[in-house]
Amino acid sequence: MATLALGKKIPAFTVETTDGKLRSADARGNKLVIYFYPRDNTPGCTREGEDFRDLYARFQRAGVTVLGVSTDTLASHEKFRAKHRFPFHLAADTEHELAVKFDVWREKNMYGKKVMGIERSTFLIDAEGVLRAEWRKVKVDGHAAAVLEAAKAL
Repeated sequence: MATLALGKKIPAFTVETTDGKLRSADARGNKLVIYFYPRDNTPGCTREGEDFRDLYARFQRAGVTVLGVSTDTLASHEKFRAKHRFPFHLAADTEHELAVKFDVWREKNMYGKKVMGIERSTFLIDAEGVLRAEWRKVKVDGHAAAVLEAAKAL
């Protein structure tokens, strides 16, 4: 498996999205933001998606494609996306393959129990497929704006 590292190409992937299959090679030529979030329709994940939604036109002007990823199903994503009017697509990583490649599939402590889940994280990839920035253990407030500023600086 390829190792994820700043300044290196991201590992190749294929994932099902609300817009059909997406291969990492399909994104070449555009900057790409991939944000991983734990679950559809939870308060923090909804706020994070809304922040990316509210800044979406500015991401587009900066030449950036935004993709949200969780382990929820495409059906769940379609409802979540429609309910909150997300203009970007969501990827269904139901088998955790993309989460593992980006090293965000982690053991977490939920109500005193150890469980596996997505660690809220975001990755900024340039038009050549090279990882330029990463944010791990993301706090939602102000995060989308910080990602936008980093993307505009590329």
